[in-house]
Parts: sequence; C-alpha cells; structure tokens
Amino acid sequence: MFIVNNGVKCMEQWQKDLINMMETVADQVEQFFLGMNDMVDAFFEITEEITEQVQNTVTTEIDQFLEELAEPILEIYWELEDIVEELHPDFPYAEEATPEKNAVCMGCVHYHGQVYGGNLLVCGMHPYGWDDEHCPDKEVG
Repeated sequence: MFIVNNGVKCMEQWQKDLINMMETVADQVEQFFLGMNDMVDAFFEITEEITEQVQNTVTTEIDQFLEELAEPILEIYWELEDIVEELHPDFPYAEEATPEKNAVCMGCVHYHGQVYGGNLLVCGMHPYGWDDEHCPDKEVG
C-alpha cells in the first residue's frame, strides 16, 4: 500500500511539475514574441527616419545639381537672345504699352506687346490696338 500511495504522490507531483514547466515555457515564448514585436516596431521607426533623411538629402542634392547644371545654360541662352535681337531686326521683341502708344492697353491681361518683323501685335482680339479709351475686351490683371 505504501508504494501505491507514494506512486500516486509521485505521479501528482510529476504532473504539477510538467504543468508548471509548460506554463513557464509559454510565458517565456510570449515574452520573447513581445520583445520581438518591440524590436520590429523600433526597426520600422528607424527605417522610416533613415528613409526620410535619405529622401531629403537626395532631393536637396538633385536640386543643387540641376541648379548648377541649368544656371550656365540659362545664362548662355539669355546672352544669345540679346545678341540675336541686336543682329536681326525681325526677331520678335517686347514693347510695353505707354500713355503715348496703346494707352488703353496698359494693365490689360490680354496685352501681347511683341513686335514681329516690325509689326506690333497688340492682342489677339485687337491686333492693331483699340482706337479710343474704352476697349470692350479690357481686363485688368
């Protein structure tokens, strides 16, 4: 009888130890995955910050590069435009509306004011301008 009682006690203790061990393993696994979740969150935060910094840096550098590339080209273009205007009188050039010439057109958004082959194109509605002070199409802009 004594052996059976001790056997039952041993069996009960073994089951309790097994359950405790399984609970401990389950707790440890849960803690591991919670820690991994925190690590993944931190990794994504760092990745987002790095991506933003790289994007800002690359954008700034590309803007600077394009500016440095375009500046000399634009300078040459403007110089060539000035030279062509001086050399070729038929090349279009701008002429502002003045109180003496096309006064009604001063401030109008439709005013074109380009001279082509010696002919001033005042606007699309009135290519030669308007004769009196009250142009029906004037829009001040």
